[in-house]
Amino acid sequence: RVIVYPERSPKALKEALAGAWGVRAEQILLGKGVTEIVYFLAREWEREPVALAVPAPPEFLYAYPYAQRVCWAELKRWPRENLLVVAQPNQVTGQTIPFERLRNWLLESRNPVLIDESFLDFTDQPSAATLLELRPNLFLLRTLSAFYGIPGLRLGALIGPPGVLEKLEERRAPWGVDVIAEAAALACLADADHGERSRRLICEERAWLWSQLPSIPALTVLRSQANYYLAYLASGAAELCEWCYRRKVILRNTTGWPGIEGEAVRFAIRRRPENERLLGLLREYFCG
Repeated sequence: RVIVYPERSPKALKEALAGAWGVRAEQILLGKGVTEIVYFLAREWEREPVALAVPAPPEFLYAYPYAQRVCWAELKRWPRENLLVVAQPNQVTGQTIPFERLRNWLLESRNPVLIDESFLDFTDQPSAATLLELRPNLFLLRTLSAFYGIPGLRLGALIGPPGVLEKLEERRAPWGVDVIAEAAALACLADADHGERSRRLICEERAWLWSQLPSIPALTVLRSQANYYLAYLASGAAELCEWCYRRKVILRNTTGWPGIEGEAVRFAIRRRPENERLLGLLREYFCG
């Protein structure tokens, strides 16, 4: 199939994703990963005033450099013409907004809202997709990359009102999803057991890491529902990241990110041998 152009809007893939996410195929716009969609929307909505809930990853900060950066609790006080951008779970801390609280806020607010649900499958919270029919200006970001462990195959989706998505589709570059990414996504969606194994692995390893991290008192770790943890430390985040990198373990230095007060690092939850390797290095660094 690589000798022919892909469909501009792959019908089979959209139908499969719609079934997995509990939406309609016409409510889905596909792209080369969530980041590409975020930047595309930023260009399309560049005249819209934006309020961005922080902490937020650099991709959102770069895409919306003009956005007001506020904590989630402040969003409800923002003018109704503002686009509000929030992640569920938070892409930096891994913490979630209880669904009832999120639902009540969405039904009370008339603002256009963009919710990044890229890591939602790792949590115990339902998707805001159940509110799409009640909120004509609600948009969701979803991906298969994190949950199925295929970040190298770029595939993301914007879920929202069909009429708005049709207009966005007309103004974007064609062939947003290549045939290899499409085939991989369809294979993942067809293997329900793989998805459940992925979820179970992360949940089990997340709980195990949580039980082990108190042995490193230099780190203050936030409880997470995602596939990563955020840890605060008194100082030396950059040095810690560099020390681990030289030993082939990657930590992300989140010091200085809006919404992060103090020095902090974020690290991924992986398979047991990799998690044991991470813990061993952290203990060696902090405890000698």
